[in-house]
This record gives sequence, C-alpha cells and structure tokens, in this order.
Amino acid sequence: MMYLTILLQSQGNMAMQQFLMLGFIIVIMYFFMLRPQMKKMKVEKQFKESINKGDKVVTIGGVHGKITEVGETFFMIEIDNNVRIKIDKTAVSAEASKQYRKVEDKK
Repeated sequence: MMYLTILLQSQGNMAMQQFLMLGFIIVIMYFFMLRPQMKKMKVEKQFKESINKGDKVVTIGGVHGKITEVGETFFMIEIDNNVRIKIDKTAVSAEASKQYRKVEDKK
C-alpha cells in the first residue's frame, strides 16, 4: 500500500513537470519564432504603406521599376520608357527594394 502511494505521488509530480516543460517550450517558440515574424510583417506593412509616386522598387519576381501611380490595392510601375505594368501591393519586396536603393545610392 505504501509503495502504491509513493508511485502515485511521483506520477502526479511527473505530470506537473511535463506540463511546465510544455509551457516552457511554447514560451521559447514565441520569443524565437513568432515574435520576430510578427515584427518583420509589421516592418513590411509599414514599407508598403510608405511607398509613393516616384519611388524605385523591386517586385518579388525581380522586376525593377519606378512607381508612377499608387492605387488602394495596386501600384503602376514604369519599367522602361512608356512600358508600364500594374502589380498588386503585396508583390513589392521590402528587402530587395532596400538593397536596390543602396546600389542606386552608390552610383
């Protein structure tokens, strides 16, 4: 009887330890995976909202151009003289545009 009591008490303690370990893993995942991703999405959204007419951008497909018109859900991009394409706002890459601007500034 005494052995059974000791066994049951240790199993209850193990369950609590497993629950705490699961909680610890969730907290670690939040700080190392979810939080940085949310931060990146926020920066990307701010970038897309700050784009104005005349800005040079790069699309996620690699097309370089200059914004000629800004709509609610689209951009009109001039990629050559009198060659314009209409793209969705989600197709502009913030990372590529930053790199493109750095290269343009060096010239």
